[in-house]
Amino acid sequence: MWKKIAEHITQVTVEKFEVSNHSSVGGGCINNGYKLTDGTRGYFVKINQASLVEMFRAEALGLKQMWETQTIRVPKPLCYGTEGNNCYIVLEWLDLGGRGNDKSWEEMGRNLAALHRYQGKSEFGWDINNTIGSTPQINTWVADWAEFWATHRIGYQLKLAKRRGGSFSQGDRLLKAIPELLASHQPQPSLVHGDLWGGNASVTADGDPAIFDPATYWGDREVDIAMTELFGGFPAAFYRGYNEVWPLDDGYKQRKILYNLYHILNHFNLFGGGYASQAERMIQQLLSVIS
Repeated sequence: MWKKIAEHITQVTVEKFEVSNHSSVGGGCINNGYKLTDGTRGYFVKINQASLVEMFRAEALGLKQMWETQTIRVPKPLCYGTEGNNCYIVLEWLDLGGRGNDKSWEEMGRNLAALHRYQGKSEFGWDINNTIGSTPQINTWVADWAEFWATHRIGYQLKLAKRRGGSFSQGDRLLKAIPELLASHQPQPSLVHGDLWGGNASVTADGDPAIFDPATYWGDREVDIAMTELFGGFPAAFYRGYNEVWPLDDGYKQRKILYNLYHILNHFNLFGGGYASQAERMIQQLLSVIS
């Protein structure tokens, strides 16, 4: 397998690459990660079963689109493919784990705002479906944001939850209420990371902020900011930097609950447990503010 991957790297870089060492890299829960090196150059390689190659195709496309905006640091994708029972994706190696300071996190906030300001689409969705974690994420293009969120995000997760025995008694009521909850909010389509929790953002050894492992689509920029607050939050400097470039709109604190409900429902569908009661509380919070 490593020989095939090295040949693919050679093909796309037009520079001979032979693996002198491969070492396991921890941190992921879906794929196996490795650093490949020839003694001079290094690459990050993720491996999974061959049937999941479309997941790597989507990741490569998402990273490519973000990288091409030249707004925020992401690992540049090189190639992806299959070899035997495995599929793989090869990415630029970023030396992550640096000691980020306020300057680094302010820059990350400013750079993310620049990504969100990048203009490209007039509808919400993406070119292909991808995944959020290991769950399919539906990205069919829709002109209306509330319809997109109700149908392809909350509605889809509620359908999956029902299949696995989840019972959210107010789920249908919430779906009908989403147009009212978002009625005063008309966002432009922004290229969003889509899965921006703390584990998918870091600082390089040189102090450059970077984001990775995306679930990319064109959506409301606030979905990214909301998720940064979901599992512990980013440093305060991040939010200062973001709002310096593009302040959040009025009503964000309420929409944040609706946007993060998507991820809590997804966590219920992936892991079960206490996420059901957390989702129920969020649904009740949202319904309590409508007439």
